[in-house]
Amino acid sequence: MKRNLNFKLLAALLSAFLLGSAPVVAQAAPEPKPIQDNSFLVEEAYNQEFGVVQHINSVTRFWDSKDLVYTFTQEWPVPGDARHQLSYTLAYVDPGGVAGPGIGDVALNYRYQLVGNGNARVAFSPRLTLLFPTGDPKRGRGLGGVGIQTSLPFSVVLWPKLVSHWNAGATFVPRAENAVGERAFTAGYNLGQSFVWLIRPRANLMLETVFNDAGVVSGMDQTNRQRSLFLSPGVRWSYNFKNGLQIVPGVAVPVGVGPSVGEKGILLYLSFEHPFRKIPPE
Repeated sequence: MKRNLNFKLLAALLSAFLLGSAPVVAQAAPEPKPIQDNSFLVEEAYNQEFGVVQHINSVTRFWDSKDLVYTFTQEWPVPGDARHQLSYTLAYVDPGGVAGPGIGDVALNYRYQLVGNGNARVAFSPRLTLLFPTGDPKRGRGLGGVGIQTSLPFSVVLWPKLVSHWNAGATFVPRAENAVGERAFTAGYNLGQSFVWLIRPRANLMLETVFNDAGVVSGMDQTNRQRSLFLSPGVRWSYNFKNGLQIVPGVAVPVGVGPSVGEKGILLYLSFEHPFRKIPPE
């Protein structure tokens, strides 16, 4: 009788162990969250999450024109409502030639998450930007006047591992200035489109297309059109840390086509994203 009791007790413990452990054994490790960082040239429609700030560095060098542009952007969600986002962009510009490098114009940006978010299939977050003429137009580093820029970034998940982003925007400068001090009203528009292939949650291949049609001052109250078109294949990847820090490096190779044929360059990207306050549990 004692042997039967011991056998039944052992069987019960073994059964309880197996049944209790089965869900743990079968449970797969959670897949890392896919990178939803800013694209290099095309704006994505995902505002910063609550309590998270992002610092974005980008430097582009073109071989034909010798132009070099470095930008630093910092994006902050508005406290209490992450649908609103504020950011600013600083620029350091070397237009090539004999002008030399120096500070470019400053942009102050506001975005509103009108549709969706980073977890939705479709997202839309219009942006309004105020441009400050901190760059020297006589050295080709700025527009020479206060301007307003609008952008309509739209993001859609086409397949689980393929995301597309679309942009349309316009820039208006009532009193732009050229290198000889002549002023005129300038207006321009820009279009952009990108595909992002999630080959891994923490590694993406990208193909961006950007077109820009800008008005440039050619005389007193006179303007000309200046157009550019680039295809830019690139790659980005991420390093995630337990404290919430995410570092995203990236590299791309912009290649001019159409009005920009013959131009090519290299773009280097580095982003730091981290919490700046305690995020409440869901």
